[in-house]
Amino acid sequence: MSGGEAHVENSIWMRAVLMGSTFLVIGILAFATMGVGVANMRHHAYEEAVHEYDDAKHDYEEAKLSYENAKANNASTEEIAALKATKDSLKDIKDDAHHHEVEAHLSYLTWRTAGITILLMCVTYASFIGLGGFVNSIQPEEDDSHGASVYGGDDHEHHGSGSPIVFALGIMLFLMGFPEFQATLSDMLSGNEAELGGLGLSMFGLLVIVLGVSNWWREDLPFIGNGEQIATSAPFEGQHIRKAGLWVFIMSEIMVFATFFSSYLRMRTEWCTGWQVEAGNCEQVDMLTASDFLRPDGAELGGLGGQGDFMTLLPGAINTFALIVSSYTIVLALKTAKNANWEAPTGFMGKLMPTKKAAVRNYLLATLLLGSMFIVLKLIEWSHLVAEGFTIGTQAGSIFYISTGAHGLHVFIGLLVMLYLVFKADTVEFNEDNAQGIEYFGLYWHFVDLAWVVIFPAFYLY
Repeated sequence: MSGGEAHVENSIWMRAVLMGSTFLVIGILAFATMGVGVANMRHHAYEEAVHEYDDAKHDYEEAKLSYENAKANNASTEEIAALKATKDSLKDIKDDAHHHEVEAHLSYLTWRTAGITILLMCVTYASFIGLGGFVNSIQPEEDDSHGASVYGGDDHEHHGSGSPIVFALGIMLFLMGFPEFQATLSDMLSGNEAELGGLGLSMFGLLVIVLGVSNWWREDLPFIGNGEQIATSAPFEGQHIRKAGLWVFIMSEIMVFATFFSSYLRMRTEWCTGWQVEAGNCEQVDMLTASDFLRPDGAELGGLGGQGDFMTLLPGAINTFALIVSSYTIVLALKTAKNANWEAPTGFMGKLMPTKKAAVRNYLLATLLLGSMFIVLKLIEWSHLVAEGFTIGTQAGSIFYISTGAHGLHVFIGLLVMLYLVFKADTVEFNEDNAQGIEYFGLYWHFVDLAWVVIFPAFYLY
């Protein structure tokens, strides 16, 4: 089909369908390997650990009862001392068995959650890119001779698009039907009788979203950099209108995350949390925050034995590193695209990036993989916290899960946009003329990165 500036064959859009199929295969293989194969082995180890703990607990309870009976019956000092030594020894064995049981359970959760998360993400990726490509591939081929433009004007001007309005309408419809949507899904997952009609409005909203996004892609894919609209009014005079709009959007996002941080700071300063006790500002813990569960021995003050250790902090630390590196890789993608004199590197990197087109695509793909790893590790971390008793039902839990969940949602939405950037880089290609898309998305991605750089020390370390 014809775009606003370049001709895009329907076969190009079919590559998006193939890309979606690849993601689907990856998701199924990851789930089969991690979520079923390794998870089943870990679950078997967990069941054995449970039996070992039950046996150790039973032996300890019997030894404890014998020790108490001996004391009540005025047994000899030597007999009481022997029974006490046996009881203490069995208590150590019981505690070790309990620790092993917890580790086995968390190990099972890690692999099971990772497999399911990768599957669901890949299904979403496949649906998003695959359906978008399919919708555009079945459009009739346009005749280039009449100079038709999907932008609605001449072939060298980037006009506005109505697709965001369609996209916003789809979101509104989805959210309107979301209460019934989630209730129906909950019934289906729990085995209860479900009213399938409850899925209707939200599913229709998702269809409208896909159609809006697909048309947006159809309008953007042929764009090769001509006619970028320039703002004429202060304070963005002389800037590209799309960049100015993105800055306004980012400012609104800052206000959204500011509400999360204000709630968190009020809780940390007004309630008697673990860190307040350590600072000597109060005496009794009223609530435990996420950092109390995550940092080493942080939950001891709450009488929970201090579940946190280095491994509980590791997913958040890796995620911090992953997002920082992903900001770097997207900068490399933009720098490469805008470099008219780019030359392939030597050695191993030259094999990965033999051409400028391959280099831009691979840098964007690296960003996509790093962001996807962030989501997987985030859900693994959540599964561990819930298993250890830190749920969304508490005030501290609701603030933590909503704040980090909102950030994770921003990451995931960014990954969906990244899919399109990878597709465009692999097909019509980014260069020094049309690299604005990478630049504008990079601004959003850097904001998401900086938000996490603030969230991690505040919610995890402090």
